[in-house]
Amino acid sequence: MKTKTALLSTLLTAGLLASGVSQAAGWCESGKPVKFAGLNWESAMLLTDVLQVVLNKGYGCETDSLPGNSITMENALSTNDIQVFAEEWVGRSEVWNKAETAGKVVGVGAPVKGAVEGWYVPRYVIEGDAKRKLEAKAPDLKSIADLGKYSQLFKDAEEPDKGRFYNCPAGWTCELENTEMLKSYGLEGKYTNFRPGTGPALDAAILSSYKRGEPILAYYWTPTPLMGQVDMVRLEEKAGVNKTIDIKVGLSKTFHDQAPELVAVLEKVNIPIDLLNENLARMTKDRIESPKLAKIFLKEHPEVWHQWVSEDAAKKVEASL
Repeated sequence: MKTKTALLSTLLTAGLLASGVSQAAGWCESGKPVKFAGLNWESAMLLTDVLQVVLNKGYGCETDSLPGNSITMENALSTNDIQVFAEEWVGRSEVWNKAETAGKVVGVGAPVKGAVEGWYVPRYVIEGDAKRKLEAKAPDLKSIADLGKYSQLFKDAEEPDKGRFYNCPAGWTCELENTEMLKSYGLEGKYTNFRPGTGPALDAAILSSYKRGEPILAYYWTPTPLMGQVDMVRLEEKAGVNKTIDIKVGLSKTFHDQAPELVAVLEKVNIPIDLLNENLARMTKDRIESPKLAKIFLKEHPEVWHQWVSEDAAKKVEASL
């Protein structure tokens, strides 16, 4: 009788363990797709496409991405309408903060380290550029607090009595924060709060002014291809402000709890920032679409992504390339 009881106990335990293993790896096996936020800035686009290939080819997951701005996508993550937000700037968004406090989203890993953001001007505005025969027009400009006396230097063509500050596109989290900064620094009445329609439109405005050697004041961040093309100075902020960006892979809590095998991969994801900047510059210079560049990256840098995945998954991804 003891033998039968022990055998039954063993079988039940084995069954439960097997069930647990099945649940751990069962998100994709059960036919559930992994839906990504279709983000619209270059580093997030590349990260998203790299991760889609890894999960699709390495782990047999059906993947998809849904386009939308960061706030919309964070809301979708909190309701599990999407499962993965590849480049979440943790702590920046009230939508994220509330969802995290409510236990609806989880941030894992560190896909990018050493990223920063801020308000920038071309170096030649402060130091001049002898090669381009450009004189320093604001040699005393060091901080955002100094901008009040330089509004005419960054004159807005449409409102010439004000300067122009190039904010983020509307719908980006940083657009809201920058708008509040204009108020907190007393600059709201001295600068127009100009919001380009898209990230590429912001890039175009900066590059156009830079090539002509003209002053421009704009919000920007790293990692980006643009920062490899222009020499910009980040203006100082108030004491104690730290604009180093804490970036994680954002996950819906449902996905985090139900797909531990995949979470174990996403927790390890990291692309060194210099390598990421190089690839983003390549995206722009060679006009390579992000999905294509993702496959090129995976083919050229196995030493990076092999650290994220199982040996079996690595073989499957490589075979697909």
